[in-house]
Amino acid sequence: MQQKTKLFLQVLKYSIPQLGKCMQKQPLNHCNFADHYYNRIKLKKYHLTKYLQNKPKISELARNIPSRSFSCKDLQPVKQENEKPLPENMDAFEKVRTRLETQPQEEYEIINVEVKHGGFVYYQEGCCLVRSKDEEADNDNYEVLFNLEELKLDQPFIDCIRVAPDEKYVAAKIRTEDSEASTCVVIKLSDQPVMEASFPNVSSFEWVKDEEDEDVLFYTFQRNLRCNDVYRATFGDNKRNERFYTEKDPSYFVFLYLTKDSRFLTMNIMNKMTSEVWLIDGLSPWDPPVLIQKRIYGVLYYVEHRDDELYILTNVGEPTEFKLMRTAADTPAIMNWDLFFTMKRNTKVIDLDMFKDHCVLFLKHSNLLYVNVIGLADDSVRSLKLPPWACGFIMDTNSDPKNCPFQLCSPIRPPKYYTYKFAEGKLFEETGHEDPITKTSRVLRLEAKSKDGKLVPMTIFHKTDSEDLQKKPLLVHVYGAYGMDLKMNFRPERRVLVDDGWILAYCHVRGGGELGLQWHADGRLTKKLNGLADLEACIKTLHGQGFSQPSLTTLTAFSAGGVLAGALCNSNPELLRAVTLEAPFLDVLNTMMDTTLPLTLEELEEWGNPSSDEKYRNYIKRYCPYQNIKPQHYPSIHITAYENDERVPLKGIVSYTEKLKEAIMEHTKDTGEGYQAPNIILDIQPGGNHVIEDSHKKITAQIKFLYEELGLDSTSVFEDLKKYLKF
Repeated sequence: MQQKTKLFLQVLKYSIPQLGKCMQKQPLNHCNFADHYYNRIKLKKYHLTKYLQNKPKISELARNIPSRSFSCKDLQPVKQENEKPLPENMDAFEKVRTRLETQPQEEYEIINVEVKHGGFVYYQEGCCLVRSKDEEADNDNYEVLFNLEELKLDQPFIDCIRVAPDEKYVAAKIRTEDSEASTCVVIKLSDQPVMEASFPNVSSFEWVKDEEDEDVLFYTFQRNLRCNDVYRATFGDNKRNERFYTEKDPSYFVFLYLTKDSRFLTMNIMNKMTSEVWLIDGLSPWDPPVLIQKRIYGVLYYVEHRDDELYILTNVGEPTEFKLMRTAADTPAIMNWDLFFTMKRNTKVIDLDMFKDHCVLFLKHSNLLYVNVIGLADDSVRSLKLPPWACGFIMDTNSDPKNCPFQLCSPIRPPKYYTYKFAEGKLFEETGHEDPITKTSRVLRLEAKSKDGKLVPMTIFHKTDSEDLQKKPLLVHVYGAYGMDLKMNFRPERRVLVDDGWILAYCHVRGGGELGLQWHADGRLTKKLNGLADLEACIKTLHGQGFSQPSLTTLTAFSAGGVLAGALCNSNPELLRAVTLEAPFLDVLNTMMDTTLPLTLEELEEWGNPSSDEKYRNYIKRYCPYQNIKPQHYPSIHITAYENDERVPLKGIVSYTEKLKEAIMEHTKDTGEGYQAPNIILDIQPGGNHVIEDSHKKITAQIKFLYEELGLDSTSVFEDLKKYLKF
């Protein structure tokens, strides 16, 4: 079976690209989960002596993809001597486990998107789309299918791959780092592969096969950050390309998802509050689609299929958190949905995966990760609490019905493999070397009490042997919008900071999604100030419990996280010494009043409509960073903006910066001699992407800024950074 990304991750990672100013580049209640692609971590046969003695280099952790930020060109693979072949009848998990146990000194390698289909693996190698036989995927023995340089793009990379059912065609979506525009190319697979077609501005796409064994490609077309049109195309002698569906409501977008068993192609029409799903028969794609349930305001639902039954993850009913329901595929309407499984209070559904006899739910409950394995034959439930260091899942696409593999990671720890074996009912973890960060650092889960009594979770990292934490620098992370979790994926620059004595604090404030749908609802519209109160409470709690002090406290945020960060700089600047912002949303009022911007209509459910409702206009004025700038002391602020960013227009960031500098100049004049004015830096980067996460220039500029503002020696941290980043 073609390898597929999971239901929630796949559907919801595309909700923010169309709807939110919170898009990072790489899945529930309108969250962005990870990037436009999924990185997979696997083991590569390199010696680990250096890895165990020192901090691992990203150049030793990453495949050489020119469009990405890391390189492993300098790594030379070590020849494996006396390596015994593995038995033919050994299942996939046992093969991996055996290799892990017999080769304990292997290391991580970060690989871009890849797809397994039949006996081949499809992936990007250098500037080419290639495929190799599955058993030879690590031997550099591959067939080149398409050279990305033919598109004449600047450092292109493959964002998504889909292989036609009979492997006659492969489609790949290609992007560049500095733009959100994409091109989908269709390659005909033959002795000499050729590009059959290319389509601009494609968002999601899937293959199905009709009754005549003809491959049909369905795809969505994105225009001005909106995705409202669905097309279907065929190739070869019967070539055609026709529009299949157009969504008339501009506040909705359309996304395609193929159920894991390939039985149905689902057409998901959704906005921040409401969804509607149509089923396209995977065996008869020319038949009219079937509506599951007409959109009902406030009702979200997502669909998987197994054995003529639909499994529906939905918030319908009380409480308005997600629950799992099911119904017969031929009676899909909401009145036929039967409750199958409910979540505990304060639970966020991260993802869902469907197997022949099991359904696996990936959950976050009270800020800790769990996996629930539901037996579909007997409705049994096995709940597994995952290691407390783990902060995020990386879903591993899988066609093996016996095993459910996934990876766990944290901001300072590279991903680690885990596999649940259904037959044994046990969770197995990757063996081999143990990352040294596990012994040299601590992760703490604390809570801060906000002014209304609500307990706000925090995740804190620091060195185990740190003495007098009150004198250590602190970097606070915040987001708090769109029901989106703070990004907790591995970041090498964060690990370097912890190694250098920094404390990292991730504040999971209301407006985010860490505790479920209600946590988001309590921090949006006219409750947005709850997120600001939560952030203030978190920082004060950290200081009160001996974690750093205001003169050593810094704050970082990106995109919509800039709203709370900017608001805190206005309301409580004395809590902070320095702030770094990336593509920050700082002028909420003027942006939401401008209906000509592509995302304004989609944003109304998060911020309200200040153009038509005075209640929202007055409320936004209370917290909008731009509107509340005044002559007072401010922390130093470093802002990274992107020249052609369509999600957060540069105009608003420039206006904020100019107004802030004027207020600081006025305050400096009134204060008199001896006052040291803060530094306000606006770094405008070229390109049209919203956030370029792996930019070396951005990373080094931000870290340099923080060290200089705190008066710290940055010599050692930049030496360590050179081990991770390829300069």
